[in-house]
Amino acid sequence: MKTLLTYFATCSLLTSVLSAAVISTGQQPSASSPSQSHAASPAPQASATPPAPAARPGDVDSIEHILAAVYDVISGPPGKRDWGRFRSLYYPGARLIPSGRNDKGEITAHVATPDDYATRGQSYFDKEGFFEKSIANRIEVWDHIAHVWSTYESRHAKDDPKPFARGINSFQLIHDGHRWWILSVYWEGEDATHPLPAKYLK
Repeated sequence: MKTLLTYFATCSLLTSVLSAAVISTGQQPSASSPSQSHAASPAPQASATPPAPAARPGDVDSIEHILAAVYDVISGPPGKRDWGRFRSLYYPGARLIPSGRNDKGEITAHVATPDDYATRGQSYFDKEGFFEKSIANRIEVWDHIAHVWSTYESRHAKDDPKPFARGINSFQLIHDGHRWWILSVYWEGEDATHPLPAKYLK
């Protein structure tokens, strides 16, 4: 995992773009990570984040649909992605948290925003095809909160016989009385020494 392309081969859509440099260098989590900022300072106010673009109603009317949308919007052949649609799925202040092991075997995590991913991701998508989908989702819901344990597969072309990467995306979601929003996505990519258990493949 010493280069961006090597890291792409082992991690999810978000990890590939956001975490390659962080994990390969062994950089520790940002000071803004929840475990550090909770005690040190008040939580940031949602008003400090620009409002999300209007979402497609069919993207956010159910948990299943918002999950399908988040995978669909970053998938496609080389070229532009619809970043307005991507941002519309995330609650103001949402966080994306890739995790993995560096060359020393140390586990690290990096806290980023949807804007970080959009900014850094497009340069990769300009050159490479990328198709990601969930193959199994475990959904838990109570009142307005939800959690989804989503197993994913990533391919460079839609009809590739085998994925080049698999892993788990852990989604936290909220329903505000009108629609579903993604609050956070925290994930880990599969590697040779940490294969996905069979129970998460169905």
